[in-house]
Amino acid sequence: MDIRKIKKLIDLMIESDLQALEVKEGDQAISLTRRNPVVAGTVATAAPVAEAPVVKTPRGAIETAPMVGVFYAAPNPGEPPFVKVGQTISAGETLGIIEAMKIMNPIEATQSGVIDEILVKNGDIIQFGQPLFRFRP
Repeated sequence: MDIRKIKKLIDLMIESDLQALEVKEGDQAISLTRRNPVVAGTVATAAPVAEAPVVKTPRGAIETAPMVGVFYAAPNPGEPPFVKVGQTISAGETLGIIEAMKIMNPIEATQSGVIDEILVKNGDIIQFGQPLFRFRP
């Protein structure tokens, strides 16, 4: 099941105000559960897979993780990383990969800019909303 299908399922959950959804397609299955709102000023999400916003800071913009999983900086072991510090990127360009539920999900830049800092290492386990890249728009 690819990320587009998962996002459509999330949209369906939001539109129908469902709390949980389980779908089986052949030998693949996915179970989505809505999170409860979190207090202390943090933003709750509708489901584990959602668009994570770009956070603007005085030092630039930060691209955050759209889901929980394992971060990979390159398409395959031994290959060069998708991006490097100082590289100019365009909106839609692949910055890395998050593996979640044995599915490789590309992380695409939501804005154009120059990579100032890569905040995670290859193989790190990341959380939803965790800062991944800082860049100058």
